[in-house]
Amino acid sequence: MNTSETPGFRPPEPVSPKILAGSGNPGLARAICAYLGVPLAASEVIRFSDGNLFVRVLENVRGAEVFLVQGICHPVNENFVELLFWIDALKRASASQVTAVIPFFSYAKGDKKDEPRVSIRARVCAEAIEAAGVDRVLTMDLHSPQIQGFFRRPVDHLYALPAIVDYFRAARIPDLTVASADVGFGKQAAKFANALGAPVVIGNKQRVDHSEQARNWGVIGEVKGRNILIVDDIVFTGGSLIALAQALKALGARDIYAAVTHGVLTAGAAAKIVASPIRELIVTDTVECRFEEAPANLRGLSVAPLFGRAIRSIYERTSISGLFTQGEER
Repeated sequence: MNTSETPGFRPPEPVSPKILAGSGNPGLARAICAYLGVPLAASEVIRFSDGNLFVRVLENVRGAEVFLVQGICHPVNENFVELLFWIDALKRASASQVTAVIPFFSYAKGDKKDEPRVSIRARVCAEAIEAAGVDRVLTMDLHSPQIQGFFRRPVDHLYALPAIVDYFRAARIPDLTVASADVGFGKQAAKFANALGAPVVIGNKQRVDHSEQARNWGVIGEVKGRNILIVDDIVFTGGSLIALAQALKALGARDIYAAVTHGVLTAGAAAKIVASPIRELIVTDTVECRFEEAPANLRGLSVAPLFGRAIRSIYERTSISGLFTQGEER
């Protein structure tokens, strides 16, 4: 019998994805919802006097596909535990699929055992997220792309490169050269340079301990008389960016710009960046918490459309490969 012909039968209305915001990225979650034209799911977080967290979903998610937007950013450990609690709450509420949208995966820097008796922190985090019950992970600009292999669940790894490239194309800066702060980011810097039709130079950076301070020894490539765009994935203290900018200026570079996906900017970074040769620092909204007021030469750039397109593709089961064409291959 065709149920659609049954008297009183009403076909179910199409269901939109549910997007829920944790404490780490409420602004980005709202921007993603605005891009997709869907409401933000109702939820609440309670912090008790002893430091305990309590999370609660305030609407029905049974059978729904839920995208939980929660970055692992400052306060890192608190936001990480909250992420686990949200995943558990959603799975216990019978969500059909939970995708953890992690704009900034802070522990991505702990991707290897490079000295005795240390933890591979990114691997521990990946296993905990999976143990909580996540079905999929959507993230952006992992410090080490191989971290995708720490997960047994699917990982979609986005790059901020398209948004940053669009910004600087519109700026039409003449005689532009792209610079990487170190060899490690050189391959991705070359992709920026190729997209902007510019040459690329590499900074020679050495980090000798865990002090978050790096020493720049030189620059590989010609920069005299050129405007420079320094690209990187994360800025914490600003030390690497500033040291490279100073080295570039000493070699005869003109204006210095910088573009970084994750603008963590720890305490004291703002004053140093304002006093540096960096004319303009572009950061995306993957990190919302600010240790202090942002530097006057900082400009924000939203990656909500990139996340929105990825969420739509995941939900509609369509290809998302187009979002990776300008970044590192998955």
